[in-house]
Amino acid sequence: MSTDRTPTAPAGYVQPELDVRALTEVLDGEYAEIRDLVRTNLVTYASVLEEAEELGFDAYRERVRDIVVEMAATGQTGMGFPKRYGGGGDVGASIAAFETAAFGDLSVLVKTGVQFGLFGGAILHLGTERHHDAYLPDLITGKLMGCFAMTETGHGSNVQALGTVARYDAAAQEFVITTEGDQARKDYIGNAARHGELAVVFAQLEVGGESEGVHAFVVPIRSGGETVPGVDIEDDGRKMGLNGVDNGRIRFDGVRVPREALLNRFADVTPEGVYKSTIDNPDRRFFTMLGTLVQGRVSVGGAGVNTAKVALAVATKYALRRRQFAAGSQEEEQLLLDYGLHQRRLLPLIAQTYALHFAQDVLRAQLHNVFSGLEDDPQARRRLEARAAGTKALGTWHATRVIQECREACGGAGYLAVNRFAALKADSDIFTTFEGDNHVLLQLVAKGLLTDYASEFEDLDQLGMVRYVTGLAVETVIEKTSAHKLLERVRDLLPGGDEWDQEAGLLDSEYQLAMFRYREEHMLAGVARRLKAGVDRKGDPGAVFSEVQDHVIAVAHAHVERLVLEAFVEKMRTLPEGGNKVALGLLCDLHALSTIEADRAWFMEHGRLTVQRSKAITREVTDLCRKVRPLAGGLVDAWGVPAAMLRAPDLVG
Repeated sequence: MSTDRTPTAPAGYVQPELDVRALTEVLDGEYAEIRDLVRTNLVTYASVLEEAEELGFDAYRERVRDIVVEMAATGQTGMGFPKRYGGGGDVGASIAAFETAAFGDLSVLVKTGVQFGLFGGAILHLGTERHHDAYLPDLITGKLMGCFAMTETGHGSNVQALGTVARYDAAAQEFVITTEGDQARKDYIGNAARHGELAVVFAQLEVGGESEGVHAFVVPIRSGGETVPGVDIEDDGRKMGLNGVDNGRIRFDGVRVPREALLNRFADVTPEGVYKSTIDNPDRRFFTMLGTLVQGRVSVGGAGVNTAKVALAVATKYALRRRQFAAGSQEEEQLLLDYGLHQRRLLPLIAQTYALHFAQDVLRAQLHNVFSGLEDDPQARRRLEARAAGTKALGTWHATRVIQECREACGGAGYLAVNRFAALKADSDIFTTFEGDNHVLLQLVAKGLLTDYASEFEDLDQLGMVRYVTGLAVETVIEKTSAHKLLERVRDLLPGGDEWDQEAGLLDSEYQLAMFRYREEHMLAGVARRLKAGVDRKGDPGAVFSEVQDHVIAVAHAHVERLVLEAFVEKMRTLPEGGNKVALGLLCDLHALSTIEADRAWFMEHGRLTVQRSKAITREVTDLCRKVRPLAGGLVDAWGVPAAMLRAPDLVG
């Protein structure tokens, strides 16, 4: 059976030759070696995909723990830690390893993230040498298991308002950790219910009766497998997914830890009980501490993109094998992917997945540069935090959408557990709300846009942001944004002056970028004007912000979509001429135009699309789908998802 013909290809069109191996090398980039190590480990432990369904609740958790420890022995999970403690000394490599591990069992992935990313990352980035020496060597091997106890029953995203308290007892030179009511109970904490021996606990620090804000402490929660006195742990029980991860609830009843338990990179308490910090402003200190933990968001966003790849690989391969209905009276039944609607369902999602992959590459490089000291200025950190927040939001929403669409595209077969969609849906759904609820994260993105990552960035809560923006001229807000500067430059490149959007070719990347930039700039101006108008009417800043919150989220979404397209276009420009560049060019156009098409109502409402041009974009998207159709199998193969991870023999062959 042929799977590479495309009977509806446009006349005169020459199909590019795809070199799948070379395309994989482009996608794997500088981290090909660590990605291949992870792929090898995934195949070695492929049986966990079946064991997730066959083992009992407790046995599955133990199996996941064992796999995490065994993978740690290969060096896969320790890449981000200093070499002196047994790590790889490469932050970028640690993110690449985590992204690639998302091809496999997601309980193993998340257990890895809790142990080495959250627990280990907190000790590495918030602690000092005394903590590194004491914990990192055993932590990196998995001998010492721990958890990251931040979220509380009553406080998730609002970390500054956590209710757990750590009071300093100067006479004993100890901190006393206390859960102040049920709302302050640490909840949904991975590694807590079974395996964690230590917890990095985030609590309100009180010294001499004065509150110094949220700080982190290393607190023992188990010894010899038993909970320590003063610590009460409950099992969260079965969840929607990720049941190989032992989430639990923790309460502290006057638990005492030594003064040295404070992770003291940014603040310390002297033996006599004097609080000292190199950062005087408490809000700035808090956001600086949280900013060091940004790699969790970078990791989850990348993992979301790679779970989408698994779903698309299965659905695309199925669509290249499965036949349904004859196209003519005497013909054999037609392949699913030869149907225009099926192309429309899957191929733009493949294009968007490629776009998000390249956007993740840019973000990972930024993270590596900031954390390696190559970019060491406050604005670079703020830009990293905002970009990480936005990319995580779009990447994880994309995964949720893709998995559902691919499940449906496989019909009843997609509903069988053996075909992976059940686990992918259940296990990845939480990605949209952990490491920050996506809507809250997009508010962080908008805050950066509205304030141009100003020096006051860390000090501004929602009310502060409203007051800051309303204190500026709207024109000042706009002129400071990169979207404005880029749009002004692009207008000079496109024909037609102010009519650039009517005259430029649809497949001109400068036109596509200008459309994305115009939308972002226009939305940003609208938010600024609405904020100013609300305050001018003597409105309460909190109420004013609430009224425009939908607009705030929309501009953040538009901003991140612009960054994603820019990443794809920039990657295209670096590729050597040849079939792979042509193929990726088709995907880049498909991604850009299908995104414009999806939001055409906005572009038409704001005078950037005529009815005729809108129809032309729809025709072009359909035409691009026909051109991408014969390349689809190679495009999903280039992601390098191990065959054992697809686990769908009846679908993929």
